[in-house]
Amino acid sequence: MDWVQRYGPDRPPTAEEIADYINSWLWTEMNRFLRENYEVQPSYHYSSCSAQPGWNVKYQKAGRSLCTLYPMDGFFIALVVIGAREQTEAELTMPLCEKYTQALFSNTPFSAGGRWLMLNVTDAGVLEDVKRLILIRKKLKKR
Repeated sequence: MDWVQRYGPDRPPTAEEIADYINSWLWTEMNRFLRENYEVQPSYHYSSCSAQPGWNVKYQKAGRSLCTLYPMDGFFIALVVIGAREQTEAELTMPLCEKYTQALFSNTPFSAGGRWLMLNVTDAGVLEDVKRLILIRKKLKKR
């Protein structure tokens, strides 16, 4: 039984079930980064969108979306939307990113208010790129 069949709209997975399904330290690190740096808690949502159906995990801060995370078998997808006001900074940051992220950014058209980047987080380099993009969306306050 696959993820979408097991956890339908009437059966939300627990945080532990999501972590067990993904089975990657990258998931743990992404959630730690968001919780510690932005002091946010995840919210769980079911989507019947044909592009990525099933349960996802959203993080928001001050009414702004930081990212949406989609559990996959052995990895996760991070959706980060780069809006018009973040566009220039994101372009300047791209040379620091993995070739995969650079290509995705270049090949993703600006539409519906931004670049909707769906990054397959399969290694530490892409995880760091996702963190960079989130930091562009919402700066950290100095502590």
